[in-house]
Amino acid sequence: MSDENKREGSSRQGAIEVLADRLVREADITEEQARELIKLIGIDWNSLLREAHFLKARHRL
Repeated sequence: MSDENKREGSSRQGAIEVLADRLVREADITEEQARELIKLIGIDWNSLLREAHFLKARHRL
C-alpha cells in the first residue's frame, strides 16, 4: 500500500470516528451500533440519524 493510500485510509477512518461519535451523542446509541449503521448506510447524516432513531425506538420496546 502506498503512503498516499495509507493517508487516505487513515483520513477516512478518522472521519468515520468523528461521525460515529456524533451519532452516539445525538441519537443515544452505542458506538458499535453507530459504526454498523455507517457501514450499512454510508455517511449521509440525515439517513444515519433517522435510522439511529428507529433503532433506539425499537430497542425501547
